[in-house]
Amino acid sequence: MAIAPKKTVTIDTPPTVKPLDAPAFTAGEFEKAAETISAPVAEMQENVRKAVEKTVTDAREAYAKAKSAAEEATGALETSLNAAKTGIVEINTKALNAMRANVEANFDLVHALVGAKSVSDYVSLQSEFTRKQLEALTAQAKEFGALAQKVATDSAAPIREQVAKSFKIAV
Repeated sequence: MAIAPKKTVTIDTPPTVKPLDAPAFTAGEFEKAAETISAPVAEMQENVRKAVEKTVTDAREAYAKAKSAAEEATGALETSLNAAKTGIVEINTKALNAMRANVEANFDLVHALVGAKSVSDYVSLQSEFTRKQLEALTAQAKEFGALAQKVATDSAAPIREQVAKSFKIAV
């Protein structure tokens, strides 16, 4: 195999940089141009600084108002929950009393039925018991309804007042 002759590469020399013959500005002209440019920039910086300071101040005020409103809302919610808790205890107490009265009425019926001498006495006792129980259940339902309405009203009042205060609506 034959070896190919090597090629030689020539490198051009870089162009020479000629120095500037004379400066474009004198030192005084340069300072004057810099002052002319920097004056509006400084004014713009001052305006931006003032706008940022105002925004920060407004944000702090808004945060303080929001924090205050949140604390008031939390207080209203706590008051509402305490009222609801108290109401639930009242409802449970009333339910237990009603259940006890109904159980005692059933025991009284069984005791009376054991002593019944005839079928007509048995039917009469059962009819009287049913009538009294329906009256008692109706009265108990009315009491529970009134108590539940009172609990709902008492529980919602603090929240309703807080919402009205927050939105400046007359209650």
